[in-house]
Amino acid sequence: MKQIVRMFLVIFIVCFGLIYLVNYMNKSAGYSGDNTLTIYNWGDYIDPDLITRFESETGIKVIYQTFDSNEAMMTKIKQGGTSYDISIPSEYAIDKMRAEGLIQPIDHSKLPNLQYIDPRFLGLSFDPNNDYSIPYFWGTVGIIYNPNLVGGITFESWDDLWSEELSNNVFLLDGAREVIGMGLNSLGYSLNDTNEAHLQEALKKLSQLTPNVKAIVGDEIKMLMAGEEAAAALVWSGDASEIMDDNEELDYIVPNEGSNLWFDNIVIPSTARNIDGAHQFINFMLDPEVAALNTEYVGYSTPNYAALELLDEEISGDERFYPDEELTARLEVYKNLGPRMLSHYNDLFLEFKMHRK
Repeated sequence: MKQIVRMFLVIFIVCFGLIYLVNYMNKSAGYSGDNTLTIYNWGDYIDPDLITRFESETGIKVIYQTFDSNEAMMTKIKQGGTSYDISIPSEYAIDKMRAEGLIQPIDHSKLPNLQYIDPRFLGLSFDPNNDYSIPYFWGTVGIIYNPNLVGGITFESWDDLWSEELSNNVFLLDGAREVIGMGLNSLGYSLNDTNEAHLQEALKKLSQLTPNVKAIVGDEIKMLMAGEEAAAALVWSGDASEIMDDNEELDYIVPNEGSNLWFDNIVIPSTARNIDGAHQFINFMLDPEVAALNTEYVGYSTPNYAALELLDEEISGDERFYPDEELTARLEVYKNLGPRMLSHYNDLFLEFKMHRK
């Protein structure tokens, strides 16, 4: 009898240990039940006070992690080590994730605040019916510069970055699509060009820019430009807005040849565990007051027309960040060029970076 009791006691201890281990592994992977929401986003891309407010209003605990590129984000989600409930990729990444089954459909009936999104930002080519993604922010790629340090250069053309006056005085984003796209645009080609002769021509021209390139950097570009560590930089418009808040001497422009019009949308990864919480979070972020507060903090352009009405005219009326139709007609959305061509773009960018050393 005692042996049977001891046997059941051992089984109980083993089962208890397994339950504890499973719970520990789930928590380590960023999951601890329906009251937890794991968000995977770009760095400094949401007002932290809004996360606190969401937690307070819903009782859902948020685990927040960041990535620095669409490629890194997609790799992490594909590996499946962490069950992310929310992520915020860019348009070409959304197209790729949808094709690879990395994201799941979104239930619009759970998003009453979707009505506040400007129709211009719905039904775009990378997600025609917004079945898989909901608009978060949008913007452009252009040049931020300090008029006091560039000797009268106005940067109406991409070619101005090649000016001899800017020797060792330009920062570039650490992004293959942005830099190779800039090279292509400067030659009058599409930033989605796959013609090998055009790509090699762009690489050759970019190699001629290296004497002017002080560094290729990430998020630190905001601090460096605000501190006047360089005269000009290739940046996303939202970063430019934040930099200009810190240093009013700077200005931002999209060159006449055209550039990128980008969109970052909210998605629910296919491995998400708290799907109901994910919908609650999306609807929360679509609330006009919340979207306005987030826009003021992040500095990027909001697709939420009701939020736009709540912002100061100084923000909503600034055509550098809310460009007119004449400019937007010259802008292009990044297309999903497929794994082979995206890899080739990355190789070209790496070759460019190696050329600088």
